[in-house]
Amino acid sequence: MRIASWSLLATALLAISCGDDQDPEGAKDLLQRVRDDGYTKWARAPGYDERRASSAPHGDQVDIFVNDVVEGALASGDGLEAWPVGSIIAKDGYDDDGTLALIAVMEKRNDGWYWAEYDGESDESIYSGKPAVCIDCHASGDDEVRAFSLP
Repeated sequence: MRIASWSLLATALLAISCGDDQDPEGAKDLLQRVRDDGYTKWARAPGYDERRASSAPHGDQVDIFVNDVVEGALASGDGLEAWPVGSIIAKDGYDDDGTLALIAVMEKRNDGWYWAEYDGESDESIYSGKPAVCIDCHASGDDEVRAFSLP
């Protein structure tokens, strides 16, 4: 029964989210910017000092990196209610065999978070903009970040 429920949930999420690539050009630009900035050399997200197992939809194992804006916010310890504009969080998701399956990036903009997820093999965006599947899942996090909390 449990396997059937997960299978049904996965099928429903896939049906809801397929084709939710709202801004492929913007997603392409975002990926280029984080790569040009060397995102894999950014600070690691709290609790993600190394690749670790994940039960989230972004891969069996994940590495999470934060840009200097997030790093500064975390270091401030100021009891923030929201992440500052300019915050970027990048997550590399891997299959069990260590193959890069996807790259997911969140960028905090003036109008809220912008999400993009890319196929790990082709770098083509799968989701971009404000996909409902991203917003619905991330709604449970502190200012829509689920992997770690606001300072």
